[in-house]
Amino acid sequence: MIQQCLNTLYVQSPEAHVRLDHDTLRVTIGDEEAVRVPLHHLGGVVLFGGASMSQGALERCAEEGREVTFLSLNGRFRFRVEGPTSGNVLLRLAQMDAHRDQARTLEIARRSVAAKIHNSRLVLLRGARDARSEEDRERLTQAVGALDGFLATATTASSVDTLRGIEGEVAAWYFSVYGRLLTVPTAEFAFAQRTRRPPRDRVNALLSFLYSILTHDCAGAVEGVGLDPQIGFLHSVRPGRLGLALDLAEEFRAGLVDRLVATLINRRQVRPDHFEVREGAGESVMLTEEGRKAVLVAYQKRKQERVAHSLLKEEVPLGLVPHLQARLLARHLRGELPRYPPFLFGRRRQGRGKRDA
Repeated sequence: MIQQCLNTLYVQSPEAHVRLDHDTLRVTIGDEEAVRVPLHHLGGVVLFGGASMSQGALERCAEEGREVTFLSLNGRFRFRVEGPTSGNVLLRLAQMDAHRDQARTLEIARRSVAAKIHNSRLVLLRGARDARSEEDRERLTQAVGALDGFLATATTASSVDTLRGIEGEVAAWYFSVYGRLLTVPTAEFAFAQRTRRPPRDRVNALLSFLYSILTHDCAGAVEGVGLDPQIGFLHSVRPGRLGLALDLAEEFRAGLVDRLVATLINRRQVRPDHFEVREGAGESVMLTEEGRKAVLVAYQKRKQERVAHSLLKEEVPLGLVPHLQARLLARHLRGELPRYPPFLFGRRRQGRGKRDA
């Protein structure tokens, strides 16, 4: 299970081609072999931009349940290749029943939004503690106070639409001060507001790229337990939208992605020359191939860090937690748990007196 969670092959060079060689995937760039990976080590493959895969390799991955996902160069989801639908049909029926039940949908959505607010305020509290100036500390603390109010409101929201409005206000407050977590000169990494499709600055390019990767991981987690990744509770159903994967990703955006982005920038693990502006794409900013490699290495390393889970007696790799949460959601939908328990960062590690990552 841990190998399936952590061992994903990311192929980011646009000229790369993946082909099957017996029980191994062989990646070449031109006439040069870049890497050779045994299939039994892999849980999935992600290809960026123009990277391609042979029909034989695609068929083998699909037959054995290894998902192959194609993303754009900046990490936006394009399409996914997978084998026949598997999983427990009774679980999917239970998921559909819960989705049609407004009360159950609202309860699950409330817990998702509450977890997002909880984890977002922890990121801001940490930033306030380490703030560079008194002004930064005050603004971050003010935002934490606002999120506290939204947290109380979210737990009693009367409809999913109301919850979505609360989530939007939380995001506005959160991102209005997110730039104050960054300690490098604004000339290198300026952040004023969240911009998407396309990202307009380097910080937004990092956030969008890693959010796409996180959503892919969450889609794999929910599919791995037999749930339909498109039928969500907080996110409405739309053709092609991974609603349930997006629901699950809300629990991890702040504690996993947002903290990692700030760390990469503040420690100068990513640099301005890791980005480029695509003038023909609406002045969008995107990572270069070298930049994507640096970010992916850091992301995979972050997923291997061990964190405490409230329902387990031992620490687990952070990359495994979405899979655990998907199983808990499945148990709730089957009636084995009265409520879905979302993942909250900041739990104390057992026997150590320290907080998790």
